[in-house]
Amino acid sequence: MNENDNEWRFVKKRTAADGAVYVSADGTRYRRTGTAELLAEVEFQRRILNLHYPVPRVLEDGNTDDGRYYVVEESLGDQTLHDQALASADSDGAMHDDVADTAAQVAAQLLRAQAAHPVQPTPTTLRQWLDTSGFTQNVFQENPDLDNTRTHAALDHALNVLATVPLVRGHLDYGLPNVLPAGVIDWQHHGLVPLGYDVLPALEIIAFKGGNKGYTASPEQRRRYLTVLDDASLHATGQPVSQNLGPYLLVKALFFLALMRPTDPSRTDKHLKWQYRRHLFTEGLEQYERTGTVDTALFPRLDQFAARHSAGDHP
Repeated sequence: MNENDNEWRFVKKRTAADGAVYVSADGTRYRRTGTAELLAEVEFQRRILNLHYPVPRVLEDGNTDDGRYYVVEESLGDQTLHDQALASADSDGAMHDDVADTAAQVAAQLLRAQAAHPVQPTPTTLRQWLDTSGFTQNVFQENPDLDNTRTHAALDHALNVLATVPLVRGHLDYGLPNVLPAGVIDWQHHGLVPLGYDVLPALEIIAFKGGNKGYTASPEQRRRYLTVLDDASLHATGQPVSQNLGPYLLVKALFFLALMRPTDPSRTDKHLKWQYRRHLFTEGLEQYERTGTVDTALFPRLDQFAARHSAGDHP
């Protein structure tokens, strides 16, 4: 199969991967190209499909003419919930209720499948999840002042809170850009996660973009979203999954700080974003220390932060 066939239309380069995405002329199939990492992703996707995860069916796979790997999978739709949120945002940037409610339904479906197939952890699995999901090595290398007793005490507390949470096969990069009404795509970063880590923060993490996503989730939408997930979790495990939102958002604050420190001192825009993400981490840390949770509605937008801190204030 040649990726230049008239049957396929180029969609985009794959982010964080070497390859590209194409769509069939009739829109019913997607074709992705890549290296051996794509092969591993497809094998994982086949396994979780058999566990009733809402993922695309793999229709075909093999080698491209230039020796790379390709996979053809069914389309779950032509517009992600991220795209729908952008298109539906009102004058204040709030996404339409239908988008938020669809996000809740897909997340609940994934949560139920994950809860039905827990994985037996090793003594180090949870710590490995933290280091992988939070990119802790990179964050502390770029921000050595945050590699301190206070930060580690909060992270240790989060791990203690999560010690009895089931470990499940997770996405690790879950968010509205990877969710369609019929399921979840792009499983290249899969791994073991505590139940709820994928889905719980999906509307909360919009705030980490500082208003640059082009849409927001209202407090009522966020409340309804968590209620749907708690209902699914209570039926599956007997516990409300939202009780773990604080630890998950603390880890997400690390995730969004990773790889942010610029190397070019002249890029004041990048220095501003780095300082902004540092502020969100420290604010999230303070909230977590006080309350055991993190309220992203209290985060400033990037423009609000910039108004208080000139771009020249970076180290």
